[in-house]
Amino acid sequence: MSEMILRPATPEDAEPLARLGRDSFCAKFAYLYDPADLNAFLEEVYSVEAVAGEIADPQLTHRLAADVAGTLLGFIKLKDPSGYTEYTDAEKSIALQQLYCAPDRTGEGIGGALTDWALAEARSRGCDAMQLSVYSDNDGAQRFYQRYGFAKIADIYFMVGNHRDDEFLYELRL
Repeated sequence: MSEMILRPATPEDAEPLARLGRDSFCAKFAYLYDPADLNAFLEEVYSVEAVAGEIADPQLTHRLAADVAGTLLGFIKLKDPSGYTEYTDAEKSIALQQLYCAPDRTGEGIGGALTDWALAEARSRGCDAMQLSVYSDNDGAQRFYQRYGFAKIADIYFMVGNHRDDEFLYELRL
């Protein structure tokens, strides 16, 4: 893999970040959903306006992976504090909300570099746990997170339009 740069998101990143989020989500999961549910979800979560609002939200932190030419390769999003506090006895937890790589760039270490950054960031903030939600049938993602020491703590769900996805809530104590 060529050189990769990790950097914070800026307001100018809203459009490419929205596009990458949409492309990555659809490449992995579009087949699961009725087009109406998928389109409603994509508009709610991956419109340029929605992503711009997230970049401006002080509870959310985006870290982008780009090549030296500036092409976006992946991103990770943290939420501090975590929205999963009712499932843990951790005192200060943070959530890994999204980790996506460009569909044609998976397996190149991008996700690992972003996860390493997120864990270091969480520790630097004094967090004692990180939670994340992973689709129950996404065995590859589950194995990836388990390699970092994440373990399932609860069964939860995630809505895509009117479609309910069964998810696993994972946690790693820091």
